[in-house]
Amino acid sequence: MTPPASADDGPADRPSSPSQRTSSVIGLLGGSFDPIHRGHLQLARDALAQLNLAEVRFLLAGRPWQKREPTSPSHRAAMVLAAIRGEPRFTLDLREVERPGPTYTIDTLRELRAALGDDLPLVLIIGSDQFERLDTWREWNRLLDHAHLAVARRADAVLAPSWTLQEYFNAHWAPRAAVAHSAGGRIVEIDMTPVDASATEIRELLAQPEGGRRDDRLAEVVPAAVLDYIRAHRLYR
Repeated sequence: MTPPASADDGPADRPSSPSQRTSSVIGLLGGSFDPIHRGHLQLARDALAQLNLAEVRFLLAGRPWQKREPTSPSHRAAMVLAAIRGEPRFTLDLREVERPGPTYTIDTLRELRAALGDDLPLVLIIGSDQFERLDTWREWNRLLDHAHLAVARRADAVLAPSWTLQEYFNAHWAPRAAVAHSAGGRIVEIDMTPVDASATEIRELLAQPEGGRRDDRLAEVVPAAVLDYIRAHRLYR
């Protein structure tokens, strides 16, 4: 996707300094986090810095309707808490776990709006691969009624959205600084630091016998505190 011509994004592109941390913009990063890994954490850090967010809330999915049946919410929540310990602007939000039925992002955004009011800027953070499937989400074209959308992409990513999504992107694209000036309604892009990690690979590795390259690879992609929790509770075996 190529954004329309625009002025430079300006200071919001750079990591925030202590004097800049007066932002009230809240970032929302959803997922099953089964398990959470370094790629999730790096995406949250990239969004925090490039959009000058006040915080990033990790929205733990209860029953993701497009994914496999996840590990129990209590274990996934504990792993997220272990991973974000020491990150003062990362928090865990359990509203999707506590809400019965399948997890739909539009329901979460409506619930957050009801709780936080109409004026607070919210930014839903998704990967470019998720954006390419956005039109499969429930009421996808209502998401911007409640929040901005931040699409994270790697520098070498080749994006192939549908024509409908390309038009949607072009109609709502804005520079990054725009997220601070309204509660929602815009699509911005952030640069994603490459981290070669996936929850599927991690689960497959954890199902294998311990030792050798398997353990080295897990140490590369899973925070140590999360690995300790997984081993203590014998998850994914």
